Amino acid sequence: MSNIPRITSEEDQILLDKESRYCSFGDTVHYIEPPRIFSRCEGSYVYDTNDQAYLDLQMWYSAVNFGYANPRLNNALKQQIDTLPQIASQYLHKGKIELSEMIAVDAKKKFGMDGRVHFNVGGSQSIEDSLKVVRNASNGKSLMFAFEGGYHGRTLGASSITSSYRYRRRYGHFGERAQFIPFPYHFRGPKGMTKEEYGSYCVKQFARLFETEYNGVWDPKTQQCEYAAFYVEPIQGTGGYVIPPMNFYSELKQVLDQHGILMVVDEIQMGFYRTGKLWSIEHFDVKPDVLVFGKALTNGLNPLGGIWAREELINPGIFPPGSTHSTFASNPLGTAVGLEMFKMTSEVDYGAMVMAKGKYFLAGLEDLKKRYKIVGDVDGLGLALRMEICGEDGFTPDKAKLDEMVEEGMKGDIEIDGKRLGLILDVGGYYKNVITLAPSLEISYPEIDLAIALLDRLLHRVTKK
Repeated sequence: MSNIPRITSEEDQILLDKESRYCSFGDTVHYIEPPRIFSRCEGSYVYDTNDQAYLDLQMWYSAVNFGYANPRLNNALKQQIDTLPQIASQYLHKGKIELSEMIAVDAKKKFGMDGRVHFNVGGSQSIEDSLKVVRNASNGKSLMFAFEGGYHGRTLGASSITSSYRYRRRYGHFGERAQFIPFPYHFRGPKGMTKEEYGSYCVKQFARLFETEYNGVWDPKTQQCEYAAFYVEPIQGTGGYVIPPMNFYSELKQVLDQHGILMVVDEIQMGFYRTGKLWSIEHFDVKPDVLVFGKALTNGLNPLGGIWAREELINPGIFPPGSTHSTFASNPLGTAVGLEMFKMTSEVDYGAMVMAKGKYFLAGLEDLKKRYKIVGDVDGLGLALRMEICGEDGFTPDKAKLDEMVEEGMKGDIEIDGKRLGLILDVGGYYKNVITLAPSLEISYPEIDLAIALLDRLLHRVTKK
């Protein structure tokens, strides 16, 4: 039970009582008790029913990259409602075609490959579609590689390639569980190696699986691998925003290409400029075979996701009409917001803006690390940032201390310059001791200063006891 004071109103308590009676708890997690009920949002802030403001540093798990209630994106949705708000997915509309073109032309420019775009209603569903594409292209191979610490969703297929057993425990397996490969998590890796050396070491450990047939994945006589694809998050999301060395993916892709294994890149959490580029994989100089996206495509206004895949994998001759279907896929409201998002981000150098803000934010985190022993590691790429909370030794994971920070932030009683504020943090990491920071990309520099000041107050509260 949390130490958060019960400040719920009578009306909120009635709602919470109804929730406990009528709502499935299978689709939600209460990180604090009693849970807050929110009533409005704007920019980097959400407000509870008492109109208490909370600075949000996780932005709906990076779905709201462009700020809550972004006026331009909200207006695109409103305008579409007044023209063509809905149409059955077997019919065409302009938004679907133009958004597909925008993504495919951009991929051709960056990766040098023709490809096509296929939509669905969200991240997990799009992962499912990618599994169909991969299995179809590999003559039905159902085995995949994925990373320890990786997260790709909780539908049956997606959970089979997500490393957490707890998402599969009650339901068994859909096809086969992935073989999970160690990720180059340098902070918790072997001592005595640079980050780049550790990345190369991890690739070599993976490559040894193909040295002999008795390692269980490779038939040297037919030159065939039993595994169809390797699913990767360029930067691990739920795993704690772990940022690999820059040499890692190019070296890994060489091994995959040598053995006919596709690379499927999951950009659901890191896509759409979270790391300072449209796709986070762009930082690592590799060409994906399939790319999965969702979340921030519509700034969280509409559940729209999808995949881009190489022409050879997804052209109508190999992946024919009806291969997958979703009633709400490529719906006009979602594609209208997606198009407006692309237009908005093309009008300014979004990448440079995000990288500059990320550098500034990371400098503030590094200062906190110098001042608090429990901050074991900080890192970041663009505005995907991490702070690992540890014991006094600066290394032993301390989940309890981070949980305390989350609870303190949700009290809404941190006073800065005479104003009371709350702070919303997201918990991630292999040991659930990492603050994964995904602020709005529109966050201002004064708001970054405020975020650092709020984190400072929280660290002070939990270390002074």
